[in-house]
Amino acid sequence: MAARKKSSGRKYSASASKDVARTMRRRKKGTLRSGPGGKGGKVKSRKQAIAIGLSEARKKGKKVPRGKSGARKTSGGRKRSGGRKRSR
Repeated sequence: MAARKKSSGRKYSASASKDVARTMRRRKKGTLRSGPGGKGGKVKSRKQAIAIGLSEARKKGKKVPRGKSGARKTSGGRKRSGGRKRSR
């Protein structure tokens, strides 16, 4: 049986955690907005605020691992069929 490699140290850098904390404060204050350049709507979801903070940390080049859901891209919303269903 092969021995498992233990992950050493922090998964997220301390400065990445500060970025997330900053976005959480902005959400609570009501100034956090989604979309490029903050042109979207006001962020109310806690999960969305965390995702924005991690994304900003990644853009700055901080140590933030890719999430499990980040490995595969999925289209947002529900799946739609090609055309209308016909009733006979």
